Amino acid sequence: MSKIAWTTSRLLAVEYSAGVVRNHTRSKMRTAVRSLCVILLFHFVASASLSDDYDSDKRYHPRLPDEAEPIKAARNVEQEQTIEYWRNQAKATVEKHVKRKENTNIAKNVIMFLGDGMSIATVALARIHAGGEEKPLYFEEFPYVGMAKTYCVDYQVPDSACTATAYLTGVKGNMDTIGVNAHVQVADCVAGLNRSTHTSSIGQWAIDAGKDAGIVTTARVTHASPAGMYAHTAFRDWENDKYVKDDGCDPALVDDIAEQLVYGETAPKLRVILGGGRREFMDQNLDQDYETGKGGYRSDGRNLINEWLRNGPVGENRTFVWKRSDLMAVDPHRTDRLLGMFEPGHCAYNLDKVEKQLDEEPTLAEMVDKATDILSMNPDGFFLFVEGGRIDHAHHDNRAKYALDETVEFAKAIELARKKFSEEDTLIVVTSDHSHSVSFAGYASRGKDVYSTAGTGKDGLPYMTISYANGPGYKKHVDTDAGVRLDVRQMDTSKSNFVFPAMLPKDSETHGGEDVAVYASGPWSHLFTGSYEQNVLPHMMAYASCIGRGMKACD
Repeated sequence: MSKIAWTTSRLLAVEYSAGVVRNHTRSKMRTAVRSLCVILLFHFVASASLSDDYDSDKRYHPRLPDEAEPIKAARNVEQEQTIEYWRNQAKATVEKHVKRKENTNIAKNVIMFLGDGMSIATVALARIHAGGEEKPLYFEEFPYVGMAKTYCVDYQVPDSACTATAYLTGVKGNMDTIGVNAHVQVADCVAGLNRSTHTSSIGQWAIDAGKDAGIVTTARVTHASPAGMYAHTAFRDWENDKYVKDDGCDPALVDDIAEQLVYGETAPKLRVILGGGRREFMDQNLDQDYETGKGGYRSDGRNLINEWLRNGPVGENRTFVWKRSDLMAVDPHRTDRLLGMFEPGHCAYNLDKVEKQLDEEPTLAEMVDKATDILSMNPDGFFLFVEGGRIDHAHHDNRAKYALDETVEFAKAIELARKKFSEEDTLIVVTSDHSHSVSFAGYASRGKDVYSTAGTGKDGLPYMTISYANGPGYKKHVDTDAGVRLDVRQMDTSKSNFVFPAMLPKDSETHGGEDVAVYASGPWSHLFTGSYEQNVLPHMMAYASCIGRGMKACD
């Protein structure tokens, strides 16, 4: 019997046995009983509520079991257990910030590094993978950091085309369009021909100011991000004439992106272009690729690589290379313009280069090194756009190992450039075009491999530290017939191309819409702090280097 029931029965028994009790006394007794019942009921309800809150709190913040497997220690594991370690670390950081002086020199050179799809989660995961939770990637130690808003004019979550238009030309446009304003709708054959809709890039601004400009990418040189430097198109897929025709447009009127690289307003003036994408320049029937022997993607009978070599003025030394050894042999003093394409499509993933011994494909750092050697021949300086393009592709396939390794390679290229050029006259800006749906979650122990598990779900199966909101990983990790997750412990997770789990089935994982980080070092790098629209980036770089038609530091 409950306390309330027992107390009530005892009180009523007393009342019943006292038959001579007056009516008003009986009334008082009943009132007392009711009051006591209410008090006791409130007590038990309140106790139950507190218990529910406590249970909820335990669910939100569970006591985690100790790891059964040994975990590698942090670099400073013993020091980190002391108060002094963290106070000294904080003091050193504050002192560094206090002593930091704004650099207001004119930027002779500007290098923009773009990690395609390099979300903040990607940076954090790559940091841990490369050296540990406490060891930043090289560019994370740049003195100034900001946040850029990435949406297109017509979409909340952007693609690499509208973002390239923003961060390279300073104007936001529509999804899938490059180098045109938002009056141009995607795949509109006519609208993109109107030159009043065309936007000019910071690469063109640099050339107009007497500087040189160039592109380095691990994607095709006609892909969305690098195309933002020189192309004007209503559809990013129009990399060759066949794709223009396939969408019902006339290639005699609509120049594909590869053709614009050879004959457009900006690209023929670029001093160096390095990446992949030979297939967009070669005919499908008449040409054979240097490496694979296969035909290209063009249907017009043209070989645009040969046309590029012939397109310069008399006496100009133009060089085309398609393998690493030839790139390394290029003499900057004897090369006026350099075009290098090292794959028919995108450049190979770095992990594949290593595992498959693809020795004739250069690293991103090697391409940056050669490009800057050539661009440095101009005493007035240069603008270089560098893209780590395959971070994005790996995320689309839910292949996080590729994505993180590409991010580490991207950081190595940035380190090379920063050590090669002085902070006194060279501005380096590092950012991303958009995010991805990759998640870094769970309660993995310090020092644990980010490619392993982070805990156990309610179904009794472990879940991974890295997962995606959507993508092809759903089919790899879910038994759709039984409606249950598969046990990752039964999978071979050691392979570089391992597909990580996704919550929603899609053939290709989607981008994310959150802001991306911007890291800056060099002249006027303090301008890049705060939160701003992505299209502001080229205007700030132009201000620092005194190019373009906007505000300039030298005014």
